Amino acid sequence: MFAAVFPAQMGASLRINAARRLRRVNVSPLIRCGLSMQAVPAENSFDFFVIGGGSGGVSCARRAAQWGARVAVVERARMGGTCVNVGCVPKKVMYNAATLNELMHEANEFGFSGVDPKLDWAELKRRRDKYVLRLNGIYERNLDNSDVTVIEGDAKLEGNGKVRVGDQVYSAPNILIAVGGKPAELDIPGKELLSTSDDFFDLEEQPGKVAVIGAGYIAVEMAGIFNGLGSDTSLFVRGSRPLRKFEEFIVDRLMAEMERTGLKLKTGLGDDPLVALEKDDKGKITMKFQSGKSEGGYDFILSAVGRVPVTDTLQLDKAGVEMDKKGYIVVDEFQNTAAKGVYALGDAAGKIELTPMAIAAGRRLSDRLFGGVEGSKADYESVPTVIFSHPPIGTIGLTEKEAREAYGDDNVRVYTSNFVNLYYGTYDIAPNDKPKSTLKLVCVGEEERVVGLHCIGMGSDELLQGFGVAMKMGATKKDLDACVAIHPTAAEELVTLPPWGLKKVPEPKVTQKA
Repeated sequence: MFAAVFPAQMGASLRINAARRLRRVNVSPLIRCGLSMQAVPAENSFDFFVIGGGSGGVSCARRAAQWGARVAVVERARMGGTCVNVGCVPKKVMYNAATLNELMHEANEFGFSGVDPKLDWAELKRRRDKYVLRLNGIYERNLDNSDVTVIEGDAKLEGNGKVRVGDQVYSAPNILIAVGGKPAELDIPGKELLSTSDDFFDLEEQPGKVAVIGAGYIAVEMAGIFNGLGSDTSLFVRGSRPLRKFEEFIVDRLMAEMERTGLKLKTGLGDDPLVALEKDDKGKITMKFQSGKSEGGYDFILSAVGRVPVTDTLQLDKAGVEMDKKGYIVVDEFQNTAAKGVYALGDAAGKIELTPMAIAAGRRLSDRLFGGVEGSKADYESVPTVIFSHPPIGTIGLTEKEAREAYGDDNVRVYTSNFVNLYYGTYDIAPNDKPKSTLKLVCVGEEERVVGLHCIGMGSDELLQGFGVAMKMGATKKDLDACVAIHPTAAEELVTLPPWGLKKVPEPKVTQKA
């Protein structure tokens, strides 16, 4: 999710601003004359050359510069990559808007009357885009303040420590590939009628009826946003449920909430695949399936069937960089590729495709290469993550199924909780109909070390970070029980799971009277 990809490629020129310290690298006479490119001008030589101006690449570049390295970053689009431009940040803005809309429509449950919100989609987009533009500038200023040279253009590896950007050739003994990924595409007739998560952020007005195709977290998040903002939304998944790799106990609750809020879940797309799309004279899109069934009337269809690395234009073969069958760059635990002096991280390497993970990997890499921190590497175990579904999901570590496969049934103990958040206490509906929060704690061994923590419900996104720290420190169920609860909160459920302070429910002790 790091270096955003746009169709139009920008020319290979350095950004120039009188207020900044960035330098223009002049075109070498050797290159103009078509002579040997072995002699790279001194101003084009760096200690570290980073391809990709997303979160992972920028973090790695700035840390290297802090250690005193001479660093350049090349980016062909906007600084900040996918996360800032068409990912985490603008997505969270839209998630916030959808959540606010839901809360306002339920304001009567707290005694408010006359609350009838109307969304101005264009105004929300304007404000969101303005915020993203500000972040682009912050990324650029941070690189400037770190004395990192910024190059605009499309990079291609030349081998032997050289990178070509337009008509310029640069050299560095250390090259990082952090180009990120892009949405995968469905190859069916009418595919031009499909939009991606990138296209979502270009929408100028709210679509009335929406279909989202995909079972992963991006599809779930996008469907939740549309539904929360009032669009008639359907989510199409291949199997019988979304988020197939996530804790089933949590996904069951998500599906129940989808039904409660009117988000239509359409299963079985794997058995009856989508084969074509058509648009009628009114601009409405119809989905046609293999069985002959069709569903129509859609204003917008978003395909979120996965992501692919953006490695096709890099000429990786020239540098001896290996890829796997899916196009991801093969790296070891230290982010080393098969080519000496060439490294890769983030979505381009395909291991835990999360922005904070790429940032951590980038900083650890620079510490090892330029700071002399021997053995420095990112830890890819027990990485916390949040799905901004409605309601949000927080998860870290092993699912119950994974834990039983790894440790055996006899060594796994699971604690669960289903409860109604106090927020819904005033809702004038039957208790069983109120939204539920669900938690699961997965423990192993006699000491009951926590190896998995999964939650869904209001506040799950914010409560997970602290518990993630505890898990990284090897927390046990006993450690959680030892922490006094903060009441009333959702997080207190995780430190009061019964039997609190014990491993089994107490048995009454009968005392014989004298």
